[in-house]
Amino acid sequence: MRKFGSGRLRSLLIRSFQQKHILRPHHPGSLLSSSLPRFLSSSTPVLDFPPSSTSSMADPSASKLPVTLQNINPKILKCEYAVRGEIVTLAQRLQEELLANPGSHPFDEILYCNIGNPQSLGQHPITFFREVLALCDHPSILDKSETQGLFSADAIERAWQILDQIPGRATGAYSHSQGIKGLRDTIAAGIEARDGYPADPNDIFLTDGASPAVHMMMQLLISSEQDGILCPIPQYPLYSASIALHGGTLVPYFLDEASGWGLETSELKKQLEDARSKGINPRALVVINPGNPTGQVLAEDNQRQIVEFCKQEGLVLLADEVYQENVYVPDKEFHSFKKVSRSMGYGEKDISLVSFQSVSKGYYGECGKRGGYMEVTGISPDVREQIYKVASVNLCSNISGQILASLVMSPPKVGDESYELYCAEKDGILSSLARRAKTLEDALNNLEGVTCNRAEGAMYLFPRINLPQKAIKAAEAANTAPDAFYCRRLLNATGIVVVPGSGFGQVPGTWHFRCTILPQEDKIPAIVTRLTDFHKSFMDEFRN
Repeated sequence: MRKFGSGRLRSLLIRSFQQKHILRPHHPGSLLSSSLPRFLSSSTPVLDFPPSSTSSMADPSASKLPVTLQNINPKILKCEYAVRGEIVTLAQRLQEELLANPGSHPFDEILYCNIGNPQSLGQHPITFFREVLALCDHPSILDKSETQGLFSADAIERAWQILDQIPGRATGAYSHSQGIKGLRDTIAAGIEARDGYPADPNDIFLTDGASPAVHMMMQLLISSEQDGILCPIPQYPLYSASIALHGGTLVPYFLDEASGWGLETSELKKQLEDARSKGINPRALVVINPGNPTGQVLAEDNQRQIVEFCKQEGLVLLADEVYQENVYVPDKEFHSFKKVSRSMGYGEKDISLVSFQSVSKGYYGECGKRGGYMEVTGISPDVREQIYKVASVNLCSNISGQILASLVMSPPKVGDESYELYCAEKDGILSSLARRAKTLEDALNNLEGVTCNRAEGAMYLFPRINLPQKAIKAAEAANTAPDAFYCRRLLNATGIVVVPGSGFGQVPGTWHFRCTILPQEDKIPAIVTRLTDFHKSFMDEFRN
């Protein structure tokens, strides 16, 4: 097997890069460091150099350039994306310094707990999925005798089935703008098996992850600042960013931290009426289940209340269900909003519902493959044509992502050669995530002034930090939010990267941070130790 690079070669490459580029972090307010949607930027534990400032920008003649912050689209300036923001930029700079000068910091590695990027933190891909992808991308090996010994029989059979559905059997060719029909058939069958209700492949739009689908729906629903989108607070900043980019108004509704981040329909009603009194026309309600960044799993009764609320108020229900496989507690289970609405007797003519799924999360964690879909129901044919038109502008989503989306919704079954290995890999990942979540949850709750709700699902914990007034004043003096101040200090002292709660929204006067549960289990003890020691030192330093 060919070896890819020795330590010496890596050092030479880094030195060569450093000689050609000025390596410095973005300014904290930099658009590029904090505002790009999740499918446009990169943040991985391997060295990821941010674009460097160039000397020409300091030249007085630079003011003659035709593009400035004063004349670009103001919607871009309003857009923020905290999970790849200032703290991550600082972490990347510290990583560069560690590579150039080992021992230059009180830690030997950066531990990225800022983003749901499982494979970057050591999670292995599901074997069956990757075997099928490899065979589809290199179909000439399907007929070779050696292939029978290297790949499982069901992976070979699935690859043949998928290739027969792709025009020209070419994964490098464009597909139908809505996605390959045969793959949509498979996904629809998977949805029907999951929910027990029919699914139509014509309702499914395959996308490069869930994010483009969210943007597509925001583009469709928002025509002016008077159009509002109800979003949970805390929320995943994709939603606030996409609403800002498309010129709408975010209408916040607060989740109840005291009741495990519960969603009260009385709060929805209050915020809806308040928005309407200000001339805002709420168009849709976003629900993230399981929750991001909060990790709660909605009870079915609560979901029924939400469906009824949307029906009565004429709102499109935008259901972010990308963590549907990530449920860690025995007293909760995932129910899709489509299943819930159909069980209530509501069909296509009763409620407009868009459900988002992604191959980036779950137990698969295939973030870089950029696969996902949205199932659009309760939308009239003429509007559906407009959605298809928007999809057509992007030609199609990538074929590998489309294939993966079909595999996620139709994995190996009992009797297939890959079934036992598939189950072992899936169960191993999910049970490990559950243990990691519990370990981190317990550690956080043992810290002075920190409370953390249990992680019922998703990939995150969102602890609340009761910061001393002295720390809050120090943050004000540094012109930064108190939770960002805490997170920056944590990073500089320990190498642990978390995201300030202010990047997700929170009840005014409260402070949080989001931490993933994704570092491999053998890293968790070190994270707990570093975090515990730092927090004690921080509280001692700023104690009132």
